[in-house]
Amino acid sequence: MGAVYDVGPGETMFTGSDVGWVVGHSYIVYGPLLAGATTVLYEGKPVGTPDAGQFWRVAAEYRVKTMFTAPTAFRAIRKEDPKGTLTAGHDLSHLRYLFLAGERLDPETYHWASGLLGVPVIDHWWQTETGWPIVANPVGIEAAPAKPGSPTRPLPGWDVRVLDASGEPAPAGVDGAIVVKLPLPPGALPTLWNDDDRYVASYLSAFDGYYLTGDSGHIDDDGYVFVMGRTDDVINVAGHRLSTGSMEEALAAHPDVAECAVIGVADELKGQIPRGFVVLKAGSNREPGEVEAELVQLVRDRIGAVASLKDVTVVAALPKTRSGKILRKTMRGIADGRDEPIPSTVDDPGVIEVLRPVLRGAGPTR
Repeated sequence: MGAVYDVGPGETMFTGSDVGWVVGHSYIVYGPLLAGATTVLYEGKPVGTPDAGQFWRVAAEYRVKTMFTAPTAFRAIRKEDPKGTLTAGHDLSHLRYLFLAGERLDPETYHWASGLLGVPVIDHWWQTETGWPIVANPVGIEAAPAKPGSPTRPLPGWDVRVLDASGEPAPAGVDGAIVVKLPLPPGALPTLWNDDDRYVASYLSAFDGYYLTGDSGHIDDDGYVFVMGRTDDVINVAGHRLSTGSMEEALAAHPDVAECAVIGVADELKGQIPRGFVVLKAGSNREPGEVEAELVQLVRDRIGAVASLKDVTVVAALPKTRSGKILRKTMRGIADGRDEPIPSTVDDPGVIEVLRPVLRGAGPTR
C-alpha cells in the first residue's frame, strides 16, 4: 500500500470497483484499512447515478488522495462529458494519484485523464491470481518516467519475460506471451481450490518453468512492459498474427470515439478477420458512415493494410461487466455463431441483445 499506492495512516483511498472483482475486496476493504487509511465504499456507477461527475463529488467530499478504478470507467466519463466540465465546483486539490487497472489503458484515455486531473495517471497490471501488482510505478518510493500504454516495470519478486510460440525469449519490442519465471512471489496463488491438476494444466504447462499469465505484449529496451491484451485477443489473419489491442489503440485516437472494441471473427478465406465496434462521444453529430470510413483508413495508416480492418460499426453501447471490462469473448462467440452464455457479471444484458444481430451480420447497426 505504501510503496505502490503511496497510501498510509490518516489518508483516504477511493476504489471505484465491483465487489465481485478482486480489487473490490482488496482495495475497497482491507488494503487501505491494513495501512491505517480511510476507505470509501461507493454504490453507483461512474455515470448515470445521476451523472458523470460522481467520482469527482466523492473525491472532493472525502478528500481522496488516491483513486483506483478501471480504464473503462474513465472512457465512460469521457463519453458523457468529453471536456470534463463536471469537475467544476469540486475541490480536487487533495487528489494526488489516479490508478487504473483491469484492462489495457489506451494512450488516448491516459492523456485525457492526465490532462483533466493534472495528477499522475498510474497504469498498473496484475491479476486476480497474483493478488497484487506485477508491473507498476512505485510512486510511494520513487516514480519512474511514465510511458503511455505501459504499466512501467516489474515490481520486486516478479521476473517477467516475453516468449515466442516456441518458448524462446522474444526480442525487445516484439509481442509474445507474457510469462513469469518461477517461483512466484508471496501473495500469488499456490493452487486452485481442490484442483491441483487444473492449476498445473492452466498455468504451468504451456512453458516449462514459467507461470502463464494469459496476456500478450512486449518489453522495450528500457525494460518497460506493454500489455496489449489477452492471448486470445491476438488474431491470425491470413497467416499474420495481429494484436487487436493495437487496432483498438488506433480507433481510440479518433476524436469522435469514446470507447471501442476489436474482435477476431471466423472467416473461411483468411481464418479470422477483425471487426471493430465503436461508441461515439456524447454530443458528436457526425454521420456514423463517415466516421466508420475514417476509422478504417486510420487503422490502415497506423498499422498498415495487413491489419485488414474493413468492418467498423458505430453502436450505441458495448457490453461490459459491472467493473467495466468489455465482454470481448462474449462478443466473439456470438459473432462466430455460438450460443455464448451471458456472464453473471454483465452490467446490462440488454446491451448484448441489441448487439446480437449486429454481431451476426443482420439487423440494424445502431
